[in-house]
Amino acid sequence: MDIFQNMALFSELIQCGGSIYTWCYNADGTLLRSNCPDEVFLSGAFELLGCKQRMFEHGQKEDLPVTLGTAIGLLWGAAFEKENDQLKRIWVIGPVFYQNVTLRGVEEGFKSYLKLEVSVAWTIQFYDVLKKVPVLQSTILNRYLLMMHYCLTGQRLELSSVNSSALPEARMKKESPYRDRHKLWMAEQGMLQMVRTGDLNYKDALSNSISMSTGVPVQSTDVLRQGKTSIIVFTSLVCRAAIEGGLSPEEAYSLGDSYIQTAESAKSMDELYPLSTMMYDDFIHRVHKHRTNPNLSPQIQKCVDYIEMNLDKKIAAADLAALVGYTEYYLTHKFKEETGLSVTNYTKFAKIERAKVLLKSTEFSVREISEQLGFATRNYFSSVFQQVTGKTPVEFREN
Repeated sequence: MDIFQNMALFSELIQCGGSIYTWCYNADGTLLRSNCPDEVFLSGAFELLGCKQRMFEHGQKEDLPVTLGTAIGLLWGAAFEKENDQLKRIWVIGPVFYQNVTLRGVEEGFKSYLKLEVSVAWTIQFYDVLKKVPVLQSTILNRYLLMMHYCLTGQRLELSSVNSSALPEARMKKESPYRDRHKLWMAEQGMLQMVRTGDLNYKDALSNSISMSTGVPVQSTDVLRQGKTSIIVFTSLVCRAAIEGGLSPEEAYSLGDSYIQTAESAKSMDELYPLSTMMYDDFIHRVHKHRTNPNLSPQIQKCVDYIEMNLDKKIAAADLAALVGYTEYYLTHKFKEETGLSVTNYTKFAKIERAKVLLKSTEFSVREISEQLGFATRNYFSSVFQQVTGKTPVEFREN
């Protein structure tokens, strides 16, 4: 079976897992073939985003396959067919996204990072094409890439053998690097504050942080080692935040050491991938349990947990009464007796605490935060915030 037959079979196999296309380039840079219905548009984007040039530069010097990243999260993978150490053809799979793309992200990627001047109409058209591009974990793309390399060369490689080529402008982020680092710091502070308070409604903060950064920017060709380093650093930060939240140092350090050891023992990215989320969730729940008021009855604790998990909604005493099977009158009386606050005031204070985290850890506007927390208007939110904290939301954020 020749190379083209091998690659035809390979292309059919990976199509079973989604719309992941295969491309073939000659050594002179011409596109020889592809099975992509949007071939013209995506091949143009491949070149426009600098991936084609980096692919050829890598292939001239290296034999190992490479992933080609972009500032908007678009990924391709390339493997090299050589003859007498000379580049003969390059085979490409992709594109895929490692996370969902937004039109705003595409525009920022072109204008801020890539310095490309493209029309709004072109960007919108490009976005329509990108809607068809599948979202795929980078580890799965790398496995497909290793399979493709084997089809071309008969050589079996480890996952860590796959090189990564990120766009220089995307790595450097010359457009206001302080601003980008500050965003990361803000997101990190929000995540750690949720650990300190045992806030079970943490998923948005975790997702926001992951979308900003893939981890510690260690310069390494060992993807697994870089992943382990990121999880160890993240675990150390979360462990200390949990101690600040009231978890005993003995329990926190013991738990942290366990997760670090598990990370070090991981043999692949598939083992490593879910570990940070599991660790974060574990610490959050332990701090939450520690901070649970032992003087609260199970019914009132259930109401308190419901309020904290539903701060984006308008919560009425009647809703809580139905939740625990009390009459509204009995619920309001018992809630104030055990917490010292009315349902309305407890909900208000809980929303303001969440607002403080959002003001410190995100760049959401005051209006966006008020909407997220279920306030009728921005002005009402600002008024309540000032009553509770003594400052307006803007003053709080500036300080």
